[in-house]
Amino acid sequence: MAITLGEIAVRFGLELAGDPGETVQGVAALAAAGPGQLTFCTGARYRRELAAARATAVVLPPELAAECPVAALVAARPYASYARIAALLNPPPRVVAGRDSSARIAEGASVAASAWVGPYAIVAAGATVGKRCSIGAHCVIEEGARLGDDCRLHPGVTVCRGVRVGARCVLKPGAVVGSDGFGFAPDADGYVKVPHLGSLVVGDDVEIGANTTVDRGTIDDTVIEDGVKLDNQVQVGHNCRIGAHSVVAGCVGISGSSSIGRRCMIGGAVGIAGHLEIGDDVVVTGYSLVTHSLPGPGTYSSGMPAIAAADWRRAVARLHRLDSERRRPGRGKGG
Repeated sequence: MAITLGEIAVRFGLELAGDPGETVQGVAALAAAGPGQLTFCTGARYRRELAAARATAVVLPPELAAECPVAALVAARPYASYARIAALLNPPPRVVAGRDSSARIAEGASVAASAWVGPYAIVAAGATVGKRCSIGAHCVIEEGARLGDDCRLHPGVTVCRGVRVGARCVLKPGAVVGSDGFGFAPDADGYVKVPHLGSLVVGDDVEIGANTTVDRGTIDDTVIEDGVKLDNQVQVGHNCRIGAHSVVAGCVGISGSSSIGRRCMIGGAVGIAGHLEIGDDVVVTGYSLVTHSLPGPGTYSSGMPAIAAADWRRAVARLHRLDSERRRPGRGKGG
């Protein structure tokens, strides 16, 4: 589809410096975009690419508008505005109502007439699929699970028994939501499995990445609030709560019964121990290990960035020498 710059400016509340009648029909990166395409620039570090821009229009912050050689769409948050425009120019495929002949929908399941159920998908008894949902191939929606309107399940998703998913959620390939968590009580001769009698409640506008797993609660429910975005291969343990509009990057592990506040940003490969509370507006940088509760707001880090192997070996040797010095007999407190 093609849309004029004037329409874009009005629709998204942007200031336009350029011809409102010019049209764009696609997007591209700043260095690669050409005529008929829209791109974005987020800050001064991209000044060189901006000066050479050949796109029809660039979405950028106010301080760079005067440097733009083509039409400028001025935005307080250029990347977010670009994302909205890109979504407008590239809408998701329209859901075509129906069901594949190989799909299995149990008696007692409720599937909206406007929904699509793909090849070999299974909708169990008592499950509910809302309006305009798209259920991909080989998905399984177990007994009593409920999907709100306009959800999209990519192939191979499993929504376990009794799970409640809000409206406009996206679950990517291989995601499993609502399975039993890792709950075992130690006993004299081994471990006793703890029954997971709670469920999982997912709010509206949540995205759950490929091969991400979110466990159900043991007694109370696990809760993922509105607008949360979970990246690929994230593990959310039983009884966790993730506050609205928080984002969690890939390969994060969140142990059971931990609570993450609203608008948090959890970097890649972060490990969060169990029974902790992370406040609102907390940022945890990648590869950090969180072993105690973190009040918000604030930014927290741990771990050591990669350095040359020789430098790392010298640093470790120094640490060992410091420890040896500390343990030497006869050293006083002031040593």
